[in-house]
Amino acid sequence: MTTAIGLISGGLDSILAATVILEQGIEVVGVSFTTPFFSGQGAQRAAGAVGIPLQVLDITETHLAMLRNPPHGYGNNMNPCIDCHILMLKEAGRVMEGRGGDFLFTGEVLGQRPMSQNKASLRVVERGSGYEGLVLRPLSAHLLPETIPEQEGWVDRERLLAIKGRSRKEQMALARRYHITTYLSPAGGCLLTDPIFSRRLRDLFNNQDPVQIRDIELLKIGRHLRLSPTIKVIVGRHARDNERISEMVAPGDDLLKVEEYPGPLCLIPSGGSMDDIQRAAAVCVRYSDAPEDEEVVVSCNRGGEERRIRARSCPVALPAELMI
Repeated sequence: MTTAIGLISGGLDSILAATVILEQGIEVVGVSFTTPFFSGQGAQRAAGAVGIPLQVLDITETHLAMLRNPPHGYGNNMNPCIDCHILMLKEAGRVMEGRGGDFLFTGEVLGQRPMSQNKASLRVVERGSGYEGLVLRPLSAHLLPETIPEQEGWVDRERLLAIKGRSRKEQMALARRYHITTYLSPAGGCLLTDPIFSRRLRDLFNNQDPVQIRDIELLKIGRHLRLSPTIKVIVGRHARDNERISEMVAPGDDLLKVEEYPGPLCLIPSGGSMDDIQRAAAVCVRYSDAPEDEEVVVSCNRGGEERRIRARSCPVALPAELMI
């Protein structure tokens, strides 16, 4: 039996692509990926819904190395879509070879994303993956050159589709036909498309090397203020942020909290000098319920050692100036 390895994101397009291949009596194995920026949870639900096995690969290390300097650049934010797709196809190709599979497929639709899903970009991705001729895009196959699976008769080209552009009408009609109701929104699972997260990640890359996984996880929490090229403070916005900050404190961090008044936890990752702590304390007071003109006590804990300092609120405009 012919075996196809498909990239399954959990979005509608990848689910439809798998369904179109399954309809031809071809064995389908899904591959999904996890990094700090996206997970395979949606893909697991999708694979279960269409009844295919799914292999989830953690590609964090290789993805981070690529993300620092993607050869084909970024999209509107920190999303290196072309290089990310190349990496994913390379990894899926290894799965294909390991399982004795025949070809790869994706849910990409020609013209859906002008920069990464035009004909030139799709060719670049295919060549870069090392599996030229073996990457089938079932939803747009009639608009693209024939692949080896079509030429060899492993796949009936006449039963493939010719979807193009950003409209979702054809996909939605197919979803109704196949009774598909649960799927991720387009690009909804990738933090690298989020403008705020991208600003924080760019700032991290510009000011720190190496970057650890915890540094990236911290980008998902609170407000981030850059005090200097080496020092930033993360300010909890609500109770859940404070809980997450407490959970992620490392021994060398400084953790600040205004005493006697409700307010956020403030974290200086890897700690700072006394001047840094004093500035962070003033920010901490600003976001607390302490009176604006009152000097209050701020506790600072580093590795279980606590000190108390006195601080007044920083100027009202300062947090906005420091905000990443």
